[in-house]
Amino acid sequence: MSLPRAILKARIKRRIFNGHPWIYDNEIEISPECENGSLVDLFTNSGQFVGRGYYNAHSTIRIRLLTRKYENIDEGFFARKIQRAFMLRNRYAETSAYRLIFGESDGLPGLIVDRYSNYFVIQISTLGMSKFREDIVSTLVKLFNPKGIYEKSEGTFLKLEGINPINEWLYGSGPMLIPFKMNEISFLSDLKGQKTGFFLDQRYNAKLLSKFASEKKVLDVFSYTGNFALHLLKAGADQATLLDQSERALEVAKEIAKINGVSDKIYTVQGNAFDFLRSLNPGDYDLIVVDPPALVKNSKSTEKAIAAYKELNLRALKALKEGILATSSCTQAIREDLWLNTIHRAFSDCKKVGLQLFSGSQPFDHPVSLAIFETNYLKFRAFSVRKITDI
Repeated sequence: MSLPRAILKARIKRRIFNGHPWIYDNEIEISPECENGSLVDLFTNSGQFVGRGYYNAHSTIRIRLLTRKYENIDEGFFARKIQRAFMLRNRYAETSAYRLIFGESDGLPGLIVDRYSNYFVIQISTLGMSKFREDIVSTLVKLFNPKGIYEKSEGTFLKLEGINPINEWLYGSGPMLIPFKMNEISFLSDLKGQKTGFFLDQRYNAKLLSKFASEKKVLDVFSYTGNFALHLLKAGADQATLLDQSERALEVAKEIAKINGVSDKIYTVQGNAFDFLRSLNPGDYDLIVVDPPALVKNSKSTEKAIAAYKELNLRALKALKEGILATSSCTQAIREDLWLNTIHRAFSDCKKVGLQLFSGSQPFDHPVSLAIFETNYLKFRAFSVRKITDI
């Protein structure tokens, strides 16, 4: 299979040879002559084959490598990649809901596949990967015989890639609220909601946090459909307030609470998290979860994001006389040491001390590749909160 060639500059970063699949525009000496989204072969300046991937001149990341071998990128290729990912998940999965494909970590940049029982939800974020949509769907059908495959590809970045948003069933059909069980709790993945309908990456952190739930009055900030709140209620929390901007997310959360028999223990507040936290008094809650969306859009917004993280945690701490603060960051762009220092400053400004109960990260189905630091994004800490005078 002869493909257009791209040639790297003479001096290239070691990360490319060490397994990183992204080739930036300033790393290419000679660009290939091809349409955007097309497959290309990548070579060093001295003629050494590096790998095969797809090209897009509209992206700062010009090439995303799919393989380091001379091999066809076809349905058989996707079958091998997806089967390999499934073997890892199937061996350790404790639930019928998990992330089957995690983009670069599974050698398929631009592709996310989440499984909810016998349904699959896919997200395609690059023009090159969109060219293989039929191969991806065909492979999933042959391997898993699902009831339905839904594509939920949306976001401003799609325009930059040159592809249109898609929200539709690609195979079969199903409900817009897909039921599934996780940690012995019934949930719903909302296909009209965020991402693939649910945030599977926080399930271990929510389960661990539930060990501290007994008789607690809980506030779940940026609750979405109530992952943390439901885990805490099912583990013995007295009540939980769910705070989110999305009216639909809160309605879905109510439905989930009803399914699990805890409707009488939840309260929902639609509104701005910063404003609501500022309105609280010390002791209003015993356990507060702060799980904001990614607050960094680009490197220029890092300073604003750090200020936002501090404000959120500061206000949450002021609403706790003692109790537990669970806090998270889901953006790779904020380094863990910088994030932790921000949390520390929030404690310091409140004249309080945090004793770490546990540290969390992303689960095995969102695997971190040591060769691709961008795959390591989720940070989570739970602290017992005390006044400095009570140490």
